[in-house]
Amino acid sequence: MKETANRAFEEMRKAALERLRIRDPREIAGLAGVTFVEETASLRILSLGRELRLSWTDCTFQPPVEGWQHLILLHYLDLADGTPLTGKWINFGSLREGVIRGTKFDRDAERDLGNFLKGKTPEQVRESFQKLGAEEIQGKGDYCARIPFLPRYPLLVNIWFEDEEFPASGKLLLEAAADHYLTVEDAVTVGTLVLELLRPAEARREI
Repeated sequence: MKETANRAFEEMRKAALERLRIRDPREIAGLAGVTFVEETASLRILSLGRELRLSWTDCTFQPPVEGWQHLILLHYLDLADGTPLTGKWINFGSLREGVIRGTKFDRDAERDLGNFLKGKTPEQVRESFQKLGAEEIQGKGDYCARIPFLPRYPLLVNIWFEDEEFPASGKLLLEAAADHYLTVEDAVTVGTLVLELLRPAEARREI
């Protein structure tokens, strides 16, 4: 099973690279909200508070990006069409073709966020999201933060802390323009990656 998944990953990665290599990196930068650095012939990409560089000569990332996050970054650069962000947030089930996979992920994300919140103080929760480069904003929850997964692909987390009547809970949302930048399959992978990064390093699953 793992060999099949690795083969599928490699095929998708090669296909994405082939599509990118025939395009103008300056055009890609404009559509994706990233920067093309002429001096180094590289794309400068900000993701989760980190700066990444994609060399246009050999299409490698520095620092290296492993696993499915590597593929997501390539897909984002490939699919980005420059659509402005709307300032509105939707659940994963509201994505185009998201009725099945997106709706299932919404349920899984609520469960995983509930597990993450157990036994944590509000300050510990804030620190966990700050490590992802998240910015606290005004919203519907007790704690709301905008997570900068990619320049035009942010996520929103709404957290309600535990009280006398209800346990702590949370929801993970996407910008309403998300369909213009990644597929629903990619979106679910993005959400899964973010949730895994909330786990202690030793407890994270390979994605």
